[in-house]
Amino acid sequence: MSTGTVKRHRNVFIISFIVPTFLFFCVFTIYPVLQALYYSLFDWSGMSETKDFVGLGNFTEMFNDPIVWRAIGNDYFLVAGKVIGIMIIATFFAVALTRFKFRMAGFFRSIFFIPNVISVVVIGVLWNFIYNPQIGFLNGFLSLFTESKVDITWLGFPQHTIWMLLPPSIWAGIGFYMILMIAAIQNIPASYYEAANIEGAGQWTQFRRITVPLIWEQMKVSILNIMMTTLNGSFVIVWIMTEGGPDNTTQVMGSYLYQMAFRQYHFGFGAAIGVLILALSLITTVVLQRLMRHESVELS
Repeated sequence: MSTGTVKRHRNVFIISFIVPTFLFFCVFTIYPVLQALYYSLFDWSGMSETKDFVGLGNFTEMFNDPIVWRAIGNDYFLVAGKVIGIMIIATFFAVALTRFKFRMAGFFRSIFFIPNVISVVVIGVLWNFIYNPQIGFLNGFLSLFTESKVDITWLGFPQHTIWMLLPPSIWAGIGFYMILMIAAIQNIPASYYEAANIEGAGQWTQFRRITVPLIWEQMKVSILNIMMTTLNGSFVIVWIMTEGGPDNTTQVMGSYLYQMAFRQYHFGFGAAIGVLILALSLITTVVLQRLMRHESVELS
């Protein structure tokens, strides 16, 4: 078989995989994005046949809405909290279950991964029960240390409720990223740690000088994934637990989009928020990649 024929067969093979994937990407990603951009230029209820063209009016209204700015702040608060909380705890568990051998390591891996096989809706309902002021586990546990029954409304304080959404958000994501870190750590040659032990390096030094630099690529992927899933998917747990309240203090962009588009029938405004979510996700991804590229150079 000639070289030209081999190349043609190879190109046909590659195209046969690329074209269907690209078509799916266009139908389920590009088209919805373009449609959102189109609807964001109209004042439309989402149900009527008539649409009034307003140009950038929805975007002007959006940026003049204080709830939108609060929602952006809440989204990035959850991003920062989840990145810090999940990465620290997941890495700690991964190191503990790989570097320190004990018999029940497999059992604990399964236990820590359980939240990732539970629906986010179920997690929200579960944590609503934990925070319940009358029959919740948290108040019941705290009552063991006091003479009177603790009766704290954990999701009722406007200034602090957003903080109460961090524990369930972090808990729901630890297991998945722990598995990624375990896989990365297990790929590190044992000889590196053996050489470090011979040189007298302690566990903390080995963690900083060997483990973190060699799993940094997986950590970068995890951080980016946490950021993207939070900006695009924090709506569910927020809506189940607080519906954006009290007094819109826990609104995130996704929940406010849902409220404006599907409850107040301001579909054009909701589409504008969707475009904003996309823009912020792209900008944040680029910024994080640049920052983490700089950090990787320093680690090396």
